[in-house]
Amino acid sequence: MVSQSLSQVYPLQNYIDGCWMSAESAELLDVRNPATDEVLARVPLSGQVDVDVAVDAAAKAFPAWRATPPQERARYFFKLRQLLEEHREELARLITTEMGKTLDDARGEVQRGIENVETACGIPSLMMGYGLEDGAAQGIDEEVIYQPLGVFAAITPFNFPFMIACWFWPYAVACGNTFIVKPSEQVPIVQQRVFELIEQVGFPHGVINLVNGGKETADALLDHPMIKGISFVGSTRTAEYVYARAAASGKRVQASGGAKNAIVVMPDADLDVYLSTIMNSCFGSAGQRCLANSLIMPVAGAHDMTRSRLTEAAARLRIGHGLQPGVELGPVVSAAARERIVAAITHGVEEGAEAVLDGRTARVPEYPQGYFVGPTILDHVHPKMRVYNEEIFGPVVGMTPVHTLDEAITLLNANAYGNAASIFTRSGFAAREFRYRVETGNIGINVGVAAPVAYFPFSGAKRSFFGTLHPQGRDVVRFYTESKVVISRWTAGDGQPVTGVGR
Repeated sequence: MVSQSLSQVYPLQNYIDGCWMSAESAELLDVRNPATDEVLARVPLSGQVDVDVAVDAAAKAFPAWRATPPQERARYFFKLRQLLEEHREELARLITTEMGKTLDDARGEVQRGIENVETACGIPSLMMGYGLEDGAAQGIDEEVIYQPLGVFAAITPFNFPFMIACWFWPYAVACGNTFIVKPSEQVPIVQQRVFELIEQVGFPHGVINLVNGGKETADALLDHPMIKGISFVGSTRTAEYVYARAAASGKRVQASGGAKNAIVVMPDADLDVYLSTIMNSCFGSAGQRCLANSLIMPVAGAHDMTRSRLTEAAARLRIGHGLQPGVELGPVVSAAARERIVAAITHGVEEGAEAVLDGRTARVPEYPQGYFVGPTILDHVHPKMRVYNEEIFGPVVGMTPVHTLDEAITLLNANAYGNAASIFTRSGFAAREFRYRVETGNIGINVGVAAPVAYFPFSGAKRSFFGTLHPQGRDVVRFYTESKVVISRWTAGDGQPVTGVGR
């Protein structure tokens, strides 16, 4: 298990029906430390048989779990929250080791995940319906109740291997559903450890299951007739595929895709106060997050100051292994990701962008095999360039100078993505115009990473989200439940309708 030393390579297992078991497939994929290229573990690429076993276990567990009162279900999550708190540093170090982000970034991820578990503890309130006596007519009462549906599954990405799973399964299970988690095959280790803690909590067998694997595993989940819905986070191309394939088999789907988030910097922005916030939004997690800001639009006279201050700060970032003290920029997740990011930078320069800061040749002498890309700033990026339109998912920022706020908003709304946008300004008028007119699901005002806390939905729009109900908060509770309208009329013992008199 993961509690053993990571210096020993071992095959990971699935957790199904309360038991650890090997996958039927003999195919194993290496899991590598992106800072060192060291093989940490081998993950099985589970197939249809493994998925069938997990779904059968979840389906059998559903009736009894559904009948468990919400307040009793919540008690399991109070226990889980306590265990996660006790192991938060261990979980953060596992995230850094297998994904590459700095330890501070990983600690932040663990905190956000735990906050979702905390919110799920409030499920008795989150699932409450509403009603009205004499709502339909005199003597006829009407109410709405919310009920769980059955088996759900989540397919989660590499960039937040702990937190994003917590957007989904705690809410679904607290609502009375049963669940299957399929983590990214690139970063499966932290979920292995989480499920060891889940086992300690003592959830009834089959309520929550773990199936490792790749595309074949995901397709088996998307197609399985007993799965009621799918939650997904990943690239837009894959999100669109997941949405279409799962919906074709009658499933509910919430599929979050990619982004091209932008910051608008007004001439009155206080860069002395907010520079570190902007820096974190661009280069935190090496730019590998769906709320990373990869475009900066300085308005009018803000360009020169923004360019010089950002370049100066980015050039000072310390690159290295995320577990090393003082490191501010870790590696990207894989050698393939590094090659893709470097190619995107090269293409941007060939298109005419100015490489004010070029991270293509970044190296860390202590870790010569690491997948490092240095902070990169490309100026004079315009909408006809690929580097402007395509998500790079790395520590790369394009600068697009604009003349007015109106021009910036027009460019933002013309973008195919709609995850997030932020503005930095001292003007209440500019901030209100921005929040009112910009067509993204998350808006930041003097906030770089517009990440909603757990009891608010993680909104996305346009090609950043496929579905209706978003992750987190009440949205996800509604996704995992069906509303039922109950209209009641009763008669007295003498057969007369009950009225409001003498009840």
